[in-house]
Amino acid sequence: MDKNFKEEFTQIIKFQPPLYKQRHQFVKDLVEKYKPKKVADLGCADCSLLWMLKFCSCIEVLAGLDICENVMKEKMHMLSPLPVDYLQPSERSLTVTLHHGSVAHKDPCMLGFDLVTCIELIEHLEESELKKFPEVVFGYMAPSIVVISTPNSEFNPLFPRVMLHRHPDHKLEWSQAQFQSWALETARCYNYSVEFTGVGHPPTGMEKVGFCTQIGVFVRKYPQTGESVQSDKPTEAVYKTVFKAVYPSLKDEKYLQNAVINEVIFTAQIIKHRLMSKRKECSDDPERKSKFQPSMDCFSDYLGKLVVEKNMEPFVSGNEVYIPLATIFSFPKVNRLCGTFEKLCKLIAGKVTLSSDGSAVMFNIEYENEEN
Repeated sequence: MDKNFKEEFTQIIKFQPPLYKQRHQFVKDLVEKYKPKKVADLGCADCSLLWMLKFCSCIEVLAGLDICENVMKEKMHMLSPLPVDYLQPSERSLTVTLHHGSVAHKDPCMLGFDLVTCIELIEHLEESELKKFPEVVFGYMAPSIVVISTPNSEFNPLFPRVMLHRHPDHKLEWSQAQFQSWALETARCYNYSVEFTGVGHPPTGMEKVGFCTQIGVFVRKYPQTGESVQSDKPTEAVYKTVFKAVYPSLKDEKYLQNAVINEVIFTAQIIKHRLMSKRKECSDDPERKSKFQPSMDCFSDYLGKLVVEKNMEPFVSGNEVYIPLATIFSFPKVNRLCGTFEKLCKLIAGKVTLSSDGSAVMFNIEYENEEN
C-alpha cells in the first residue's frame, strides 16, 4: 500500500460513537448476554463504566479499583443514589464500592466476582506489575469471565502525531500477534478459553490493520471447586476503600414497607374517588338514584377485568368510606409488592387507618366535605 494512500487516512479517521463509548457498549452487551450479578472494573479511573453498569438490572454488586485515588474521588459522586432511588426503590439490591490499590496485589474484597473488566489497563502497567497481573486476576480472583482491552499498535500509523504510543503513560502497546500470544498463554495457564475481537473498525481497504482497540474475552473452562481455590489467600485487606454506596431496595423491609403503604393509600384513594364520584352522579340524577348501589359495579369500567367477590365491595357508612384490603390486594402492583395477603396486612399494620376488624382501609369524608 503506497504512502500517499496511508497518509490520506491519517487525516480523516474519526470514530462515531467515540472509541471509549464503543468499549463501554461492548462491556454492556456482554453483561446483557451473561447476566453477571457481581462485576469488578480494574483500572476504573473516572468511574464512567461503573456508572453505566449500575443501570443494568442483573448487577447487584459493583466494585472499582484504581491506583489513582484522586481520579476516583473526583467522579465517585456519580455512583451515589439519587433522590428518585429513595422515592422509587428498585426490586434488586445494589452495592457500589471503590478501592484504591494495585492490580499487582491480592485482596479478598475482589473475590467472588462473575465478571472482571480491564479496559485499557494493561498498557499502563510496569513490567513487574504485568508479570503479577495474570496470577492476581486469573489465578486468585478467578472470575467466570474476564474482558481485557488494549490498544492495537498496528493501528497507530493511521493516527496523526502518534510516534510510539497513544498516551504518554503507556508502558507498552502490543500488535495483534503480541496480544494474542500473551492472552493464549495466560488462558492456557489458568484454564480459560479466549476469543479475540475489538472495536474501532479500520478504514475500507486497510482491514489487515485490525481493530483500533483489540479485546480478549476470557471464559473460565471449569467452575471453581474447593480444591481449586488458592490456599494462600490473604486474610487482611491491602486495598483502601474510598467509597461505598448501598442503594435502597425493596429487598430491605423498611423500603418495602414504605412502598407498600404508599401504594395501598394511592390505590384506596383512587377507589374512593371513583366511588364518591359515582355516588354524587346518582344523587344528582333521580332516575339513576334508585339504581345506584355503592359497590364495585359503579366503576367496573375502571377496574376492567378485575373480578371481585361481594365481600370485597367498597361502601359508605355515614361519614366513613371503607375500601376492603382484599380489593386493594387484587391490584397488580400491590399484589406484586406483597406477594401474599398476610404480608400486606403485616406491612401496613399500625401505619394505615383500618376498620375495627382490620379488613378495610377507612377514610373519614366529613372533613373533606367541610374543606370543599
